[in-house]
Amino acid sequence: MNWRVIRTTVLLALLARALEAQTPQTGFLDRRVSVAGQSHHYQVFVPFSYTAAQRWPVILFLHGAGERGDDGLLPTQVGLGTAIRQNAARFPAIIVFPQMPAESAWTGTPAQVAIAALEQVNREFQIDSDRVYLTGLSMGGNGVWYLAYRYPSRFAALVPICGFVTAFFPTTRPFTPVVPADSGSPFEALARQLRRVPTWIVHGEIDGAVPVEQSRQAAAALKAVGAPVQYLELLGTNHNVWDAAYGSPTLMGWLFAQRRSR
Repeated sequence: MNWRVIRTTVLLALLARALEAQTPQTGFLDRRVSVAGQSHHYQVFVPFSYTAAQRWPVILFLHGAGERGDDGLLPTQVGLGTAIRQNAARFPAIIVFPQMPAESAWTGTPAQVAIAALEQVNREFQIDSDRVYLTGLSMGGNGVWYLAYRYPSRFAALVPICGFVTAFFPTTRPFTPVVPADSGSPFEALARQLRRVPTWIVHGEIDGAVPVEQSRQAAAALKAVGAPVQYLELLGTNHNVWDAAYGSPTLMGWLFAQRRSR
């Protein structure tokens, strides 16, 4: 037996394993985060070009009502996840996909899970803390307003898509207000809180699920206080405006250009 050959083979195998361990995982990765003693599923997308030698922007994405559950996968199937799969090179960022349980909204524990997942990603990867963005669609758009109101200095920019600020029909239950009831007009209070946060609102003109007036009022209130807000209303478009929004090079270019104001 040639012990020199065996030793060389073993050393090469160990070296290969060491190199593999140093190579970061990329693509959609499965993760869990613990909140109040409970484990919650989420996904994180890591760009294929990721390297720890540089700091990366982060996007926190909040899905809509149709992707609720506990599988950890549905949030990546609609909206931003779809856009990534179509052209991942357009999204040079770490992207966090938390998931809220069935029959819930982006308030209370689900909101805490979203923030906890974001913080865990911040610890795991090299991120640029001045380029953390928040976006979501439909019920996730409501979540954008909810989280941004409570963490106005955390995010460099917001992109709420076909979202809502106030309960717009009686069956929206349970509903935790974006703005506490004792804060006055919800749209005016929201605008005061977010007057320094760059925001791009998107909504469809004939949205049959979430009234476009929700976004119109939010945009008007933000403009009234001089906030850096842009409003895009897609004429003749129903609820699904997210494919156009996340597929827009203009909107994505604007998003990645934003930095948190200190």
